[in-house]
Amino acid sequence: MDFFPSPAPDRPGLFIRDPYRYSDAMLIVPPALVECLRCFDGRQTDLDLRSALVRITGELDVSELAQHLTGALSSAGFLEDDVFVEMKAARQAEFAGAPKREPAHAGSAYPLEIAALRQTMTRYMDGAVGAGAAGSDRPAAPVGLFGIAAPHVSPEGGWQSYRAAYRALGPELKDRTFVILATSHYGQPEHFGLTRKPFVTPLGETATNTALVDRLAARGGDAVLMEDYCHSFEHTVELQVVFLQHIYGPDIRILPVLCGQFAQSLYRGGAPENNDGVKRFLEALGEMAGGEGDRLFWILGIDMAHMGARYHDSFPALADQGRMTEVAARDRQRIARVLESDGDGFWSLVQENQDDLKWCGSSPLYTFLKARPGARGNLLRYEQWNIDPQSVVSFAGIAFSKP
Repeated sequence: MDFFPSPAPDRPGLFIRDPYRYSDAMLIVPPALVECLRCFDGRQTDLDLRSALVRITGELDVSELAQHLTGALSSAGFLEDDVFVEMKAARQAEFAGAPKREPAHAGSAYPLEIAALRQTMTRYMDGAVGAGAAGSDRPAAPVGLFGIAAPHVSPEGGWQSYRAAYRALGPELKDRTFVILATSHYGQPEHFGLTRKPFVTPLGETATNTALVDRLAARGGDAVLMEDYCHSFEHTVELQVVFLQHIYGPDIRILPVLCGQFAQSLYRGGAPENNDGVKRFLEALGEMAGGEGDRLFWILGIDMAHMGARYHDSFPALADQGRMTEVAARDRQRIARVLESDGDGFWSLVQENQDDLKWCGSSPLYTFLKARPGARGNLLRYEQWNIDPQSVVSFAGIAFSKP
């Protein structure tokens, strides 16, 4: 669940929503009742809830209030009960059976109306035109370029790093399959989410290379989640598709891969591939990379550090100021390992303090470095952005070329 202070000044309390979108409900729990949420931990009983309500309200008869609170949470799908199980099964079945992956963030992360979207994307790309107009006017890609890393933060905050990465792409790359390795914020650790569905945005429909999906699914082992439900709402692939469609039009092919956190390695030590499932998938991806060669182009949808109040730090964070200058120095240490294709060195830095920088893009980066060893990296731009007044996200644009 996502928990935030209520955004409604006239309705203070705790705002709750379901990031997995099993439920569309949104609730605001009044301040006096927030403490009662601790009673819904799977160990306490209805009697514990009523006792808490008696203490809070000073009333002896709290049965109706307890029933109302429990009923509101249950009907919203916010309790682990039969209602939630049914909601979850229905949403997962709905996505699995859908013929297309519909846009989940049009109208929020980027404009829904096509003319406004084209205008916005042209502004982000500083006048670079899409294939629908004069794609052949774009400069050729640098010699040996076979991949980029771009942010997945809101384009309005990170457009300069998006631009730095995507302006490296030339028209001759249009016919390649774009392998998009992207962060899975809510996916299962040590797993990789695949889908055969085409991706739809207001700019059109882009095909997924189903032959390569099937190849990875067949050889990737138990770490593969086929038709991973997280694809239905995750933004990290969708935003890359929008930028690709702006440059080349929708008539391109992608291979979208959501990379879950390597939690076992992060919290218990050892390399990510000490997990048999991760090892088998990395081997399968590397074999595909070697076999397909220049028929592939690699896109990494990643952000880096997440610091400040929103991310449970005890200090407010300001971009490029105070403690964030130290974060920038540590970010650049990690980036240096990436640029040198030093996957092991990069991961050892991520493991320090169990990744207290909270790099959400660490697993796609490591996956890429293992699948395409020897890549020569070039840092195009590094940025920090205040996602809110007390919280900062860092990100970068990077180009990868053949050694």
